[in-house]
Amino acid sequence: MAIVNVTDQTFETETSQGVVLADFWAPWCGPCKMIAPVLEELDSEMGDKVKIAKLDVDENQETAGKYSVMSIPTLLIFKDGEVVDQVVGFKPKEALAELLNKHL
Repeated sequence: MAIVNVTDQTFETETSQGVVLADFWAPWCGPCKMIAPVLEELDSEMGDKVKIAKLDVDENQETAGKYSVMSIPTLLIFKDGEVVDQVVGFKPKEALAELLNKHL
């Protein structure tokens, strides 16, 4: 499954079913750029079990505010529409995979 870009309008729909890793990011954010290839790798390895959604916080402030995102990257893990875990800042692929596997 490919990584999905979401907006304030599509966020609820895209995170409502299954396990979803939502990446709150911005184009100017250095650590966000560092985590992007990690998310690509996770998607290629776990994409059949986990959806990865990216939300640009500059363009979608309503959703970022709703989930109290204060610093980026913030990764929220949803299971059937409910937040079950949160990570702030860069994390290596292995740590993220381990976190996701807890919720599968």
